[in-house]
Parts: sequence; C-alpha cells; structure tokens
Amino acid sequence: MPDIRTPSSCSLALTVNGRPVTLDVPAHALLLDVLRDRLGLKGAKRSCDIQVCGACTVLVDGAPVSACTYLAVEADGRAVLTVEGLADGERLDPLQEAFIEHGAVQCGFCTSGMLLSAKALLDEDPSPTPERVVQYLRGNLCRCTGYRKLVDAIVACGAARGGTA
Repeated sequence: MPDIRTPSSCSLALTVNGRPVTLDVPAHALLLDVLRDRLGLKGAKRSCDIQVCGACTVLVDGAPVSACTYLAVEADGRAVLTVEGLADGERLDPLQEAFIEHGAVQCGFCTSGMLLSAKALLDEDPSPTPERVVQYLRGNLCRCTGYRKLVDAIVACGAARGGTA
C-alpha cells in the first residue's frame, strides 16, 4: 500500500504587504491564523468560519479570498495583502480616506474585509456603478452602515482615481 501521509508542517515563502516572509506552519494551518497569530496582523477578523461574512477577507495575488478557510500553504509563493498593507506609512490609502469621508465606518469589524474587497473591485473596474459595487460586495456583511455609505465611498474613490462615476 502506498504511503499517503501528509507532512505535519510546511515551509512557506510568501510576500505579505510587500515584505518577504518565510516560516514553517502546520500543514492544516489557515491563512487567517498565520496572519493573526504568527505575523501579528490583526486586521482580518474571525467571524463565521464558513466564507459567508467577509470579515476575514485578504487579497492573494490581487484576488479576494476568505482567509478563514484558505490554507496557508495555498499562499506559498504568492503575494498577500492585508488591511495593514493598504496605507503607505502614516498616509492612508485613498480608499481608506473615502471610507472616512463618507462615514462608511461604524463599529469597524467588517471594515478591513470591505476595504480589501473594494480594492480588488477598483483594481478590476476603476469606475464601477453603484449596482456593480453592491454585487461585488455580496460576500461582505455589515450590520451597522446599511451599505449606502459603503457604496458611496467606493464609487467616489473610483471617480477620484479617474473613473467617471
């Protein structure tokens, strides 16, 4: 019978927020746990653990993923962006500024996931319609804002980046 054991740990080499990172992790480790517990990046939140709420959203090679179900080994060799990587030092990203200006931040629990999903959308479509924003954010839940301010902030940021909103 063939040996089908899996390794108990894996070595990862990835880029997190523009910085190279190499570490050993258990083969079953989730990206969310590695980011929060091993790298101290607390922006992505644990909430539903089933890819429903979006609080754990990070970008892997520019695409939004649910870090609560994404194995860390899947990020090997890839670029991961968390909310901590959006700002340039003390200077906020224009998307973060738009969220503040439009009052799109309430309790803040969903904010990091919303920001990263919005960044992926704006990178793909620099001038999304409000309807496109709503459709794109369907995997991000917010219990505080009612979404209108979030949509307004994302559309305005797109317009400020040269879109035609």
